[in-house]
Parts: sequence; structure tokens; C-alpha cells
Amino acid sequence: MKRRAIEQLEEWYNRDNRKPLIVRGARQVGKTWLINEFAKTEVPNHVYVNFEDDRQLRDVFQTDFNMERVLERISLLKDADIDGETLIILDEIQEAPHGITALKYFAEKLPKQPVIAAGSLLGISLHSDDSFPVGKVDFMDVGPMDFEEFLWAVSAERIAKTIQRRDWTLLTSVRDKIERWLRIYYYVGGMPKAVDTYVKTSDLTQVRQEQKALLAAYENDFSKHAPANIVPRIRLLWNSIVAQISRENKKFVFGLVKEGARAREYEVALEWLFDAGLLLRANRCKSGELPLKAFVDIGAFKIFLLDIGLLCAMAELPPSVIVDRENTLLAGFKGGLTEQYVMQQLVSLRDFGIYYWSAESSSGEIDFLVQRHETIIPIEVKAEENLQSKSLAAFCKKYNLSNAVRFSMSDFRDQEWMKNVPLYAVRSFLQ
Repeated sequence: MKRRAIEQLEEWYNRDNRKPLIVRGARQVGKTWLINEFAKTEVPNHVYVNFEDDRQLRDVFQTDFNMERVLERISLLKDADIDGETLIILDEIQEAPHGITALKYFAEKLPKQPVIAAGSLLGISLHSDDSFPVGKVDFMDVGPMDFEEFLWAVSAERIAKTIQRRDWTLLTSVRDKIERWLRIYYYVGGMPKAVDTYVKTSDLTQVRQEQKALLAAYENDFSKHAPANIVPRIRLLWNSIVAQISRENKKFVFGLVKEGARAREYEVALEWLFDAGLLLRANRCKSGELPLKAFVDIGAFKIFLLDIGLLCAMAELPPSVIVDRENTLLAGFKGGLTEQYVMQQLVSLRDFGIYYWSAESSSGEIDFLVQRHETIIPIEVKAEENLQSKSLAAFCKKYNLSNAVRFSMSDFRDQEWMKNVPLYAVRSFLQ
């Protein structure tokens, strides 16, 4: 399996001003595999500690923050030589009391020591009572595999390279094959274990079993790690996700969680899901002017699940409905599923804020609005080949924008003010 995040780890490792690195991401997105693969292939010497398994080391930071003593104890218990160039990997660091605080002392007392910390619920732990090492750490976020990484995994590297080159004429000539892979990606998604199962078996039933097991593990985390008083609300929110994403107007509605539900009753539970990395969010933006962040409406947002394959599993969609091009049973949900896919690819790019726009007093909406440096890019998403864009055209005219993008199943076409881009090329077109 190949992940582009390996390159991010290499870049961090080779920095002169490197700080301890915190790798964030939901359970089973491949953080541990990624870090260990990087360590095995790129680092001469490394020591791996998993605080969930290595119980004898859980209290290593409780006595004091004498980092030499800490490393000596790790060296003894792991039976490993540790010098100033040894990469220290601290997995499930949230299980070690004061583990996150200790990163500050690695940065201050052993600034040359390469240290990577990771954890399944690290996003939750960063908001705990532990003192956070502000300014003393670097961050890297890991999510599910994007479509290009999926193509690498299924040995379709030639297709991936052609998409990267944006050879639209050649891509159009093999469009059916690429679309077939895209529809399979919709079903399998980007969770590494699901992808690995598909690669080894080509059995979508086994893939669904892996997805269901992972969804069950997430639900177990609610009662195991969330405050007891918000667990029932987390479950209600979790169970409303499919209904939220299937709405024609995608704005999150608390009334779909429970009749009469109000934001203040559920906002803490909702933030827990965001912090755990299980949900993604795009806030409404009131304007198409720079900077977009200045016009954010924090009370209006769309939510997405972390992975499209898990969304299909949660919705109990059978393979034929997703993978077979001729199947028309999805109807209204197809738009939400396609937006989920595009959101997942946008998040994988990491270098811009992701918003959406909707009019105050009409039905006009722009599916996504992103800002890269001084450029604002309005994005429309179409599940198939319906290419009407009244809202997009009006928005671009109002804010004098000439670089709109429409992602759909149609072939590439340049219309001067807007480019029509195939859905399989979301990431490569915007990177």
C-alpha cells in the first residue's frame, strides 16, 4: 500500500527546525502503519512504543519530565539502543498520563530528538485537562485514502498517472474503465483495511463486513471514551448522518436528530464527533469575497462522514446500487453521495479552507467554496451529467469570478469562466 503522507513525514524529518510531530486522524485510517512504514524505510534507527499495549511504560511521564530518564527507561524495557538520532514513536499517547505535555519537554530539552506521537482519539485528548504544548509541536492529519491512492492500491497506476497529467483526450477514450473504478471506490471507500480486503479478495461482501466492524468499533468508542452524559446525544447524531446527507438542502438540521432538538443541547456531542475525526464540516460562507474566513456563518454548516465507503455501509446500500452504472435506484441520495466524495478529496489536499455558499432569501447554493491564496474557487457538484448551473453563473457574475469548476461524470470542457472536470480528477485538478 502506498500513501502520499509518507512524503509529508519525510519533509518533517528533514527539517532543520523540526519539532515533535503529532499525527492526528480517526481510528483505522492507517496512522500506525504509515509511521512504521516510514520508520522502516527512511530512518536508520527507531523505537516504537504503544501505550495501549506497553502497560509498563504508561506511567513513564508521571514522575517528572526528565527526558533522559524517560529515554533510558524506554531503552531498557524495549531492549533498544537510543541515541540523539533515534526516532521515538509514541503511539496511543493519550493512554499515557501527561504524555501530550511531555512533548513540550522533548522540544525544549532534546530539540534534535525526532519524536512522533499518534493516537486513535488524539483529537479528543488535545482538549483534555493535560497541558497542551502550544508552539512546541508540528501537526499532520491523516485521513482515508483518496481516489488516487485507491488506484495505486488496485494496481491502476497508469490510470492514476494519466489523471495526474490531465491528458483529457486519452482519459475520455478510457472513460468507462475509470468510471468503473470510481464507482467501486464509492463503495469500498478509503479506509485501508477495506481497501486491502478488496485488493486481496475482490469481494464486496467481505469489504462490507470490514466496514460494519469498523462502524461498530466507532460506536463502542462513544460509550468507552465520551463523557457519559453526552453519549445518548452522540448516538442520536450518529444515527442521523445518512438523513442529513440525503437532504436536497444539505445544511445540517438539528430537528433531524430528534424532534424539537436545539443546537445548544447537541453542540458538545457534535464537537466530540468532529474532534474524534469521524465527521467533516463545511461552514456556510455569506460572501464570495476575500478572505472567505471573514464571512463565515458559524451557525450554518454541512456535515460529511469521514469516508464515503463507510457512508454507503451506514446507509446499507448494496453493491449493485453503487457499482452498476445502469442502476437508477439511488435517486435523491446520489447527490449527497457525490458531495461526500468531493469533500473527501478536498480534505485530502489540506491547503485551503472548505466552505459552501447559500443565498439568504432564495434557493441558490454553491456546493463548495474554497480559497487558495488570493484565489476563490466556486465548485458545483453533479452526480451525473446534468450540467445546468444557474446558481453558479449568477454567483460568478456577482463576485466577478472566472475560475469556477463543475465536477460531474461528463468529460472535460473549458467554458472560459468555468471548467467542467470529470469527478475522477477532483484532486489532481485542484492540487
